[in-house]
Amino acid sequence: MKVAIIIFAIAAVALAAPPTPDSQAAVLRNEVDNIGVDGYNFSYETSNGIAAGEQGQVVNAGAENEALVVRGQFQYTGADGVLYSVSYVADENGFQPQGAHLPVAPQ
Repeated sequence: MKVAIIIFAIAAVALAAPPTPDSQAAVLRNEVDNIGVDGYNFSYETSNGIAAGEQGQVVNAGAENEALVVRGQFQYTGADGVLYSVSYVADENGFQPQGAHLPVAPQ
């Protein structure tokens, strides 16, 4: 009986919690310009400030050093109210992000 009361209390608290802004976000823009053998390109934006875009293509197709090269960016507002923005390249050299808030390796 005590377990049932505890479960009921937890469920009541969970149902009474107000929705978070992220759970109520709407998609403002969702574009897929190209998805095919020669590459892809997409972007989206939501009402809570999240936005992203990416494009990719295969380079050196059919060669021994064939690789997928991806370029993109994303942004969001953190819990601290700061807008975080990251741009990146991902290729045969790995994932290479850049952003004002990211540490930079010494030269």
